[in-house]
Amino acid sequence: METIKITEVGPRDGLQNEKKVLSTESKFVYIQKLAAAGLKRIEATSFVKKEKIPQMADASELSDEIFQHPHLSQTIAFSCLTPNTIAYEKALSAGYKEVAVFTATSETFTKKNINKTVRESLDAFTEIFQNARRDKIKVRAYISTVIACPYEGKILPEKTKEIAKRLLDEGAYEISLGETIGVAVPNEIAKLFSNLLSDIPKELFAGHFHDTYGMAIANVNEALRFGIRSFDSASGGLGGCPYAKGAAGNLATEDLVYFLERQGYETGIDLSKLVEASAYMQNQIARPLNSRTFIAREKDSAV
Repeated sequence: METIKITEVGPRDGLQNEKKVLSTESKFVYIQKLAAAGLKRIEATSFVKKEKIPQMADASELSDEIFQHPHLSQTIAFSCLTPNTIAYEKALSAGYKEVAVFTATSETFTKKNINKTVRESLDAFTEIFQNARRDKIKVRAYISTVIACPYEGKILPEKTKEIAKRLLDEGAYEISLGETIGVAVPNEIAKLFSNLLSDIPKELFAGHFHDTYGMAIANVNEALRFGIRSFDSASGGLGGCPYAKGAAGNLATEDLVYFLERQGYETGIDLSKLVEASAYMQNQIARPLNSRTFIAREKDSAV
């Protein structure tokens, strides 16, 4: 049975835009529950300015909690987002062995998100990659708006390939392809991968799909057809994009696991325990989650 790698992004990408700022303890309990469900790759937080993303203001405190518990930090690959070298140094000091950097294909989106052009964002990562090689730290790279941008419309696959090659040349071990606003359909995913995989190995890519139009699972299926075996998701479908009006949350980890397991793939994740983790977070943020599998399982347990 073929195994699929899942990176859980709920604690960072999922929570960063929630209006209710959660306590560090709540986030840590959530991470513990995700770990208990069998998730082995968890993006925990982001070292950003507190005033920019208040939800991530406790990045250092949460990281201290994680790395003070060897049963977590020694068995799970934790990562964090590091937009600049200051953030990278904080992540290094906290104990992370993997960090992530973020850019996009769209100039307008990148400018609004991190106040840089695409080229400036890539140039800013050079020092992070250099330091990571020195420190033996893995670097994962996100490219957002790989299909479409809320400001610039459709994005040509060639643009994504150009940026992916630059990041891989710098030293990224994997590129997470962000379908940020959730508008893509399978034939657009096929065009993207047909272009990318013409001269870049499929093992270097992960799919990161949002579910605005309910197409995330269909797009996962198309990516699987091209040999992609790594995907990002957030439990309960947490997340969204503040720069993309109406954009729904990430592909729900429950929906991804349900689909993959029924299709005959192995994930190593206990769906019942994953639902428990999402139920806990639903209570913390005080709003309903939209994962179809989560809702169905919650109804089943209530019968």
